[in-house]
Amino acid sequence: MTKTDLIIKLADQMSLPVKDAKSIVDTIIETMTDALAEGRGVELRGFGSFQLRNYEAYTGRNPKTGELIKVAPKKLPFFKVGKDLRNRINSK
Repeated sequence: MTKTDLIIKLADQMSLPVKDAKSIVDTIIETMTDALAEGRGVELRGFGSFQLRNYEAYTGRNPKTGELIKVAPKKLPFFKVGKDLRNRINSK
């Protein structure tokens, strides 16, 4: 499913103009992105949660040249599936 598919589905189910549905979806995604950027997690009950994981710096290797490079520490979002979603997926 793409963002466009989600917008169309929302517009159909709520009898909204596509423009309004797009605004709603954009607001939800932007709010979730802002929360993660601020270091907070996002939990959607029954679906799952997004949390930040911290990764330490390490020495890597450029696969093309073989040169050693330092990779800076970083934070990446991690999705943990919720129990309801996991059960629904595994029941089919």
